[in-house]
Amino acid sequence: MGISRDSRHKRRATGGRKANLKKKRQYESGRPPANTKLGAARVHTVRCRGGNLKYRAMKLDTGNFSWGSEVSTKKTRILDVVYNASNNELVRTKTLVKNSIIQIDATPFRTWYESHYGVKIGAKRLKKLGTEGAEDVEKKSKHAERKLAVRAKGRVLDPALDDAFSSGRLLACISSRPGQSGRCDGYILEGAELDFYSKQLKKKKGAK
Repeated sequence: MGISRDSRHKRRATGGRKANLKKKRQYESGRPPANTKLGAARVHTVRCRGGNLKYRAMKLDTGNFSWGSEVSTKKTRILDVVYNASNNELVRTKTLVKNSIIQIDATPFRTWYESHYGVKIGAKRLKKLGTEGAEDVEKKSKHAERKLAVRAKGRVLDPALDDAFSSGRLLACISSRPGQSGRCDGYILEGAELDFYSKQLKKKKGAK
């Protein structure tokens, strides 16, 4: 009957064997893992118990990602899988699973931030642009200027995120289950979590 999710065939924690008093049941059966890869979107529907549907993503290349501190969510491209706490093989094969650390395209978030606050971000990128020539300054009404000034009053951007915007790539964590929901959604890493995973990635580079 293939993959079985029962525990009768397993030993006890003490090492003793259990008496297996019944046969396998269909409600104990499982399915092989989706192993969702990075690529042009391909999603299969799977008919489940009770006539419900699961959406088994075979390949995905976009997702909705949330920027928690700014309360903003944008659809963006997934560029690469860079870290997985459970298995390095999932990084090598670019497999998208829940809690994987990935790189996403920063452009939608940078565009939104610059229009919302009326400031340019990505210090390194701006230095390069400064040498090539200043960007055109948009003319704004007095009302719009006042509105942007109020928004920018309490604005704080993490320097680590500012550097990431300069490179055009943000680190994000997948919070959905691509093999179950057919979507690859998550959130941008910031603060202590961003520091932790940045250190882990540096360690990995150093080990090579």
